Amino acid sequence: MSLTPELVALTIRPEPDLGPEPGWTELTPPQLDALAAQYDAECGDDPLWVFAYGSLIWKPDFDAEEHLRASAWGWHRSFCLKMHRWRGSPQQLGLKMALERGGRCDGVIYRVRALDRLAQIRRMLEREIRYHENRAMVRWITVRTERGPIRVLVFWAGPKGERILSRLPLRDVAHILARACGPAGSCAEYLFNTVLHLRDFGIQDRNLWALQDMVAEEIRALNE
Repeated sequence: MSLTPELVALTIRPEPDLGPEPGWTELTPPQLDALAAQYDAECGDDPLWVFAYGSLIWKPDFDAEEHLRASAWGWHRSFCLKMHRWRGSPQQLGLKMALERGGRCDGVIYRVRALDRLAQIRRMLEREIRYHENRAMVRWITVRTERGPIRVLVFWAGPKGERILSRLPLRDVAHILARACGPAGSCAEYLFNTVLHLRDFGIQDRNLWALQDMVAEEIRALNE
């Protein structure tokens, strides 16, 4: 793996927390409660599984009872969501990973703890969407596992709108990821953690592996 903790450390710098993106409207607690109840009802009596393909793999922020490897056919990982907050700044655009149509995405599904499932869903929604503008970024998809097909909840699948930079060449993505940093850390750090933890599950995403090589090369060039 070319991207190392030492190289990632070179991309970290202090950045002020500027709050939400301009014009965004935060969901109120009652609205989050209602959304959580909606997804809980849609799940019905079945176990709730969540598909993790990025940061939810290494920082799930909910309690799970088991996990399985899974493949989402018809979807692929893509650094396509523009960020001027979180891991980006007004001076240096960042990119967040989402799922776009086409291909195949190998990841991990987690079965959410059943005892307090509604509360677990609310925690996920508060972390992952939080704003009215992100409500359409949650959907149900079916993944393939060793146990057969399983219906799962997934975040940031099929994003649309002016925030999307779709199908950027990997070299252009690497240029951005090597430079972007915000109050939550750098984009290189996000990529590093994703690739590292996918490898722990025996998953090697071809594009992410090539991307980490390119980002490592960019960081070295910036610090020569």
